[in-house]
Amino acid sequence: MTVMDEVNQETTETIPPGHPRILALANQKGGVGKTTTAINLGTALAAIGERVLIVDLDPQGNASTGLGIDRRNRSCSTYDVLVGEASLRESVVPTAVPRLHIAPSTMDLSGLELELGTTPGRAFRLRDAIASLNNNVSPDADYTYVLIDCPPSLNLLTVNAMAASDAILVPLQCEFFALEGLSQLLQTVEQVKSNLNPNLSIHGIVLTMFDARNNLSNQVVADVRQFMGEKVYKTIIPRNVRISEAPSYGKPVLVYDLKCVGSEAYLKLATEVIQRERDLRAN
Repeated sequence: MTVMDEVNQETTETIPPGHPRILALANQKGGVGKTTTAINLGTALAAIGERVLIVDLDPQGNASTGLGIDRRNRSCSTYDVLVGEASLRESVVPTAVPRLHIAPSTMDLSGLELELGTTPGRAFRLRDAIASLNNNVSPDADYTYVLIDCPPSLNLLTVNAMAASDAILVPLQCEFFALEGLSQLLQTVEQVKSNLNPNLSIHGIVLTMFDARNNLSNQVVADVRQFMGEKVYKTIIPRNVRISEAPSYGKPVLVYDLKCVGSEAYLKLATEVIQRERDLRAN
């Protein structure tokens, strides 16, 4: 029995108006740039004036490490939030980037599914935590975006992220199995829409690790654009050594090397994300 089978009888409620825009960065395939995109898109959004919270839902905690949060400084984590021992606000720590905060993760998350078992409402733990995130806080401390870094699998953590989100942002590596993994993800999104979150949508697909010298990369771009049309962002994230180096210094690439092509790409992606948000509100 899958996670979706176990939770498909649970009902959903609407998060109150005025909540931050919530985007889950998800792909069931690992190594496609989810965490890198969460860190650097969050940084780029903060750089252009948004107040951003990254929620690290991956037990490996790479988003937390990549933003310089030492494991010894994660006394309150997303695990504590999901088991009901802390509010999301209590888990939040600042980063070196102004207006960018993170709710870090620990390896305790890896046992969450067994710990919660068949607890009623377990698929909505994160949704409920985010619903109260901006309550009773001064407006200048409210978050405008929440980015959820999901683990590379369909488990209770990913289901929580999708049940809590307004939309899914899909990082997709420019390699041979990209479309196969994308079709699996789209099926998952449809399951979540049917059972848990009827308002969930695909915000966009960002092509990552693109190498213009590689004919296969170009073919993947063409195939994904043909398959998904306008859902694919115009911005493509290149394969760039500075992007790869930055996490080892606990920094987003925009802080590590603002002038590199990777930083420029993530700034363009942030602008495109915000433009799509404006278009959605206009419609």
